[in-house]
Amino acid sequence: MLPVCQPLPVVAKPRPFDGAEWLFELKYDGFRALAYMEHGRCRLVSRNGHQFSSFVSLASSLAQIPHEGGVILDGEIACVDAKGQPRFNDLLFRRKEPRFFAFDLLHLNGTDCRRDSLAQRKLALRQLLNSGRRSAAIYVDHVETEGAALYSRVCELDLEGIVAKHKDSPYLSENT
Repeated sequence: MLPVCQPLPVVAKPRPFDGAEWLFELKYDGFRALAYMEHGRCRLVSRNGHQFSSFVSLASSLAQIPHEGGVILDGEIACVDAKGQPRFNDLLFRRKEPRFFAFDLLHLNGTDCRRDSLAQRKLALRQLLNSGRRSAAIYVDHVETEGAALYSRVCELDLEGIVAKHKDSPYLSENT
């Protein structure tokens, strides 16, 4: 049985910054979700703990990710256009097939990964998603150190924003 996890909140900062100890990711415009995969099935759960029941095809695709003892991914359900830019209205009105943009790995094959560093979890996540069967999961890559430059580019492209995460941080909340 997989543990129940609470997604870490996103906290707004007044301005972008740089830092060698930070990883910076694109913030997708969609629905934040945890994907619980176990016994050939996937449950998509909102940050408020409610199961998304309208993404049956997406959940079925995610269930194909190879694992032996369960997987929990943190990510964003989003639709993107031909250029790869997130389009929230396409998701909201179900105009395109959604994808799961996975940015963190919380549990893998019976091991709770939340105490590992973010850098370790992202490496394991990349390996997991590149390890075989195709699914609707897309690995969210990151930029190291150069948060201000990434933010500037995101503004030029009129995207949602960026997220900064300390690369040595565990995935812990007060409920962990």
